[in-house]
Amino acid sequence: MSKTIAFFGLGIMGLPMAKNLVNAGFHVRGFNRTPAKADALAEAGGSAAATVAEAVDGADVIITMVPDSPDVEAVLTGDDGILAHTSSGATWIDFSTIRPDVAKALAEQAKAAGIKPLDAPVSGGEPGAIDGVLSVMVGGDQADFDAVSDVFEAVGKTIVLVGPSGAGQTVKAANQLMVAGNIGLLAEAVVFLKAYGVETGAALQVLGGGLAGSKVLDQKGQKMLDRSFDPGFRLELHHKDMGIVTAAAREAGVAIPLGTTVAQLVAATVQQGNGGLDHSGLFTVIEALSGKNEN
Repeated sequence: MSKTIAFFGLGIMGLPMAKNLVNAGFHVRGFNRTPAKADALAEAGGSAAATVAEAVDGADVIITMVPDSPDVEAVLTGDDGILAHTSSGATWIDFSTIRPDVAKALAEQAKAAGIKPLDAPVSGGEPGAIDGVLSVMVGGDQADFDAVSDVFEAVGKTIVLVGPSGAGQTVKAANQLMVAGNIGLLAEAVVFLKAYGVETGAALQVLGGGLAGSKVLDQKGQKMLDRSFDPGFRLELHHKDMGIVTAAAREAGVAIPLGTTVAQLVAATVQQGNGGLDHSGLFTVIEALSGKNEN
C-alpha cells in the first residue's frame, strides 16, 4: 500500500519535491502558510490541508521543508504543531537546512513522542528539486532510513546515511561552505576575465572542461554573465547557512579562513538589500569591490 505523506513547506524547493512524490504514487497532503502553494500541489494530483491536524491525520511520513531552525521548531513542537497531532509510529523527515544542534534536540523530542526522526537536508537547488535528482544527506537510524528509502528515491539521486541524528545537517553545513566558496571564486574569475577583455562565455566553456569545472560553474556561470539573478536559492538563505557553518566551526575549534571571508561577502550582499537574489548574485559585491560594476 502506498504511503500517505504530509508535506509542510511548499516553496521553491518543497513544491517540486512534493509533486515528484505525487508522481511516484504517494498520497501527498500539503500544508503551507500561503494556501495557494498547497492549491498548486492539489492541482498536480496531491491534496491541500487547511490545518496541521488535517495534514498529519493518518500520515505514515511527515516531511518538513521550511527556511530555518525556528521554523522547524515551531511547526514540530508548537501548541498546534506536528507532535501535538501525530500518532506514534510515523517517520518525520526534515529536508530543511538547520543547525545541527537543533536537529539533534528536535530528534530527541520526536523520539520521545514515538516519532522516528531523520534529518535529511538536500543539495541541488531548484533544478535538482524539479528533476528529482537532489543529493540527500541523512542523519538518523539505519532501520528508519531503510523504511523510507522509496520516499528518498522519489526526490533524490545521491542519497546517503551519513551518521546519527544531526549528522545530515553537519554534512549540509560543509556543503554550503563549499558552494559559497565556489560561487565566490567563480565570481572573481569572471571579473578577472572581463578586466582583460577575454570572451567570457568561451572562457567558462573551456574552464568547465578541466579541473576548474564544477556544477557551480555549470549552473551559475551563465547567470553571472547575463546578470540574471532570479532566485533558485536566495542569498538570504545562504547567509543563514553560513551563520550555521561559522558557528559550528567555532564550536569545534576549526579554522575556516576562506569560509569566514566568503561568509562576510555573503553578509555584505544581503545587507545591501540583495538577499532576495539567487546566491550567484554574490557576483555583484565582488564586481563592486573591483570597481568593475556595470550598473
